[in-house]
Amino acid sequence: MVSDISNNTYINRELSWLQFNERVLQEAEDETVPLIERLRFLGIFSNNLDEFFKVRYATVKRIDQAGKTGKSELGGISASELLEIITLIVIKQQSDSLDILANIHKCLEDENIHIVNETQIDELHHNFIKNYFIQYVSPALVTIILSDMVKLPTLKDHAAYLAVKMVFPNHHRQFALIEIPKTMDRFVVLPKKGDNHYIIMLDDLLRYCLDDIFNIFDYQSISAHMIKITRDGELDFESDLSKSFIEKISDSVKHRQIGEPVRFVYDKTIDGETLSFLLTMMGIDSKDSVIPGGRYHNRRDYMDFPSLGRTDLLYEKIKPLSVKGLSLEASIFNNISKKDYLLHTPYQTFSYVVKFLREAALDPKVKTIKITIYRLAQISHVASSLINAAKNGKKVTVSIELQARFDEQANIDYAEQMETDGINLLFGVKGLKVHSKMCVIEREENNKIKRYGFISTGNFNESTATLYTDYTLFTADQRILRDVVKVFDFFETNYKIYRYKHIIVSPHYTKSKIFKLIDNEIHNVKNGKPAFIKIKLNSISSYMMIDKLYEASRAGVKIQMIIRGICCLVPGVKGMSENIEVISIVDKFLEHTRLLVFCNNDDPKVYISSADWMSRNIENRVEVTCPIYDADIKKELLHVFDISWNDNVKARLLSHTQENKYRRNDLPKIRSQFAIYDYYAKKLQN
Repeated sequence: MVSDISNNTYINRELSWLQFNERVLQEAEDETVPLIERLRFLGIFSNNLDEFFKVRYATVKRIDQAGKTGKSELGGISASELLEIITLIVIKQQSDSLDILANIHKCLEDENIHIVNETQIDELHHNFIKNYFIQYVSPALVTIILSDMVKLPTLKDHAAYLAVKMVFPNHHRQFALIEIPKTMDRFVVLPKKGDNHYIIMLDDLLRYCLDDIFNIFDYQSISAHMIKITRDGELDFESDLSKSFIEKISDSVKHRQIGEPVRFVYDKTIDGETLSFLLTMMGIDSKDSVIPGGRYHNRRDYMDFPSLGRTDLLYEKIKPLSVKGLSLEASIFNNISKKDYLLHTPYQTFSYVVKFLREAALDPKVKTIKITIYRLAQISHVASSLINAAKNGKKVTVSIELQARFDEQANIDYAEQMETDGINLLFGVKGLKVHSKMCVIEREENNKIKRYGFISTGNFNESTATLYTDYTLFTADQRILRDVVKVFDFFETNYKIYRYKHIIVSPHYTKSKIFKLIDNEIHNVKNGKPAFIKIKLNSISSYMMIDKLYEASRAGVKIQMIIRGICCLVPGVKGMSENIEVISIVDKFLEHTRLLVFCNNDDPKVYISSADWMSRNIENRVEVTCPIYDADIKKELLHVFDISWNDNVKARLLSHTQENKYRRNDLPKIRSQFAIYDYYAKKLQN
């Protein structure tokens, strides 16, 4: 890959993200990963790339089209140069991914799992395919006959198409597009033969049935090649004052489907005539990323590759553990009133969050519930619990973020349902996304109001809670919860800036409060006192936060950082960052916890947070960073950080060359995600 992607001070954000996605691709290549899971990592790699082009590539393209260089925002690289570098890297990554896919296919065959194409069909499978096509596929097909005389219909973003070329005896050419139905499984499981499984891609099933689709045409030859288009994913809002905010978001989501194209991927074996015809009809120009690919696109569908009952080719499912001392069979409020508890999903069960809300919905003493929602599960017990509470007469307030990227429609649907059931909806703050994850309830006890709540690093989403690592603090600490109530007050009266004594809130205080904590470490190290900083984030791209860490490093503060994704900081540079070490862990679960630890002269200050250290999180979002006051939880968080830091199986060492080298040493093997589960299991036994 590109070895010099920094300007010595910062690594470009987009290129750092591509390096993160290469780490995902490494998981697909890793032969120690179960075989079907490798395919699914390939799907994640492809899905990530789609979102990258919809959002980040589209943003850089907008900068370039506006005639700006963007060097100050892009880490010293001009927008036009960056577009070219991105395309080169992605072409290389796509090529690598095709090699990895070919290797996985070979390994699948060794396991008696055969992915066949349209040229490998025997009589048994022929009859099955023809019947399957007639019964299920044909009714769902959209086939577009192309012509110079008729304008090309808008091609759907994220959809894949077969570009068909028919050649007639008089040498006339007719082109057509077949939209691959998204409502159907991409992988069609064919009848078994003995111990052998057979799967055909829906694309190849369509190729096999081209004569059935185009039987009214008297062609001499026919061919079909895959293409895919990715569009700008930015939402543009109209200023119609008569429309509600929900209506405006909904209209913008629909408009996204016809956004400007930013990437065109095609089967590299397609003939030049067909490719030229399509590019001309679609208005694709040199500023768009035109990428030759393999026979199959939309490889994100590999995330749903059928397991075929082969559990031996999958990660063993873990049983989420309980939290020691916190019962799901007794009142959760009684437990929390005595001490704070920490939930760490997916190692421990998300059921505690639902239990908290269910209990609040039924408890006659609970008067109000306030919660922020960013991304909900498709079938959400969180949403149903809140609706249940409203029906039981509780005053329920939900701050729902309708601009949670690519989940807008799901949130719109739930918002409309909640509004119908009497929930008070807040749509955040103008100009700010509400990304904080918190809930507070008010309960009447002895003629007084007592608050209970939880604050999290992740979304209140049952589906992602089995895949993402996140911390949730359950607390009845009235100091913290008084501050949380002020955040909800800010949502309703956002012309007023509140002061918070305990939590750190973006966009008003995160920079100054974090700087103060870092300055304390600098002061201590200069005075010969213990000093260190431990940070775990998804991403860090804010230059001002990076500069502050460089300042601490130059002063002699030792800094350990675990960054899953984007890292614009350049570690290990003498005179700038030699005291900073950075690793990245990509493994079975998506690392999503955010943790900050400051030595504070050996009396550590520990925080969990919803915020990454990106400009948007610090300046343009409502984020909450919450202190941990419970000594046992502090100890637990520090121990879990150390487990992750000592990972020598799935940890990659990040450096200015961004080569994604695995950390290897002679110490006993520590695969942190597996070791963390074992830690919690042993904790329960003790």
